[in-house]
Amino acid sequence: MCGGKFKSILVSFLRERFRDKRQVEREIVIEFCPNCGTRLVMKRKKDSKEAFLSCQKCGYERPVETPIFSPSRRVPEIKPEDNIVVIGEKEQKLKTLPVITIECPKCGNNLAYVWQVQTRGADESSTQFFRCTKCSYTFREYS
Repeated sequence: MCGGKFKSILVSFLRERFRDKRQVEREIVIEFCPNCGTRLVMKRKKDSKEAFLSCQKCGYERPVETPIFSPSRRVPEIKPEDNIVVIGEKEQKLKTLPVITIECPKCGNNLAYVWQVQTRGADESSTQFFRCTKCSYTFREYS
């Protein structure tokens, strides 16, 4: 399918979704080469900040009329400590969790707060944590 036909199909699809035509034009960020139909890639000249669209197949180039913001190629680095949630002493004193009847292995109390955490893979069941309402001992149950 050539680029012009694909763009017209995309425009008609977006017009069904959006009532404002200007909003449709803002949604289209993919440009195609008029010669061969290949997707144009935004490039910048080294000596200036001017951007242009270039076809990698046939070499067609044209200047960018409106600013196009390309997605960043950098993948944000996720540190393991970013995924750890620490419950402070102040938060631990809040009694907002649901209470369940289960025996505490430390003191024998029959009431405990309960919450679930997905500690393993998404295809495995979650781990249930319990905290005794009397002695605040935390224990878990793998379900």
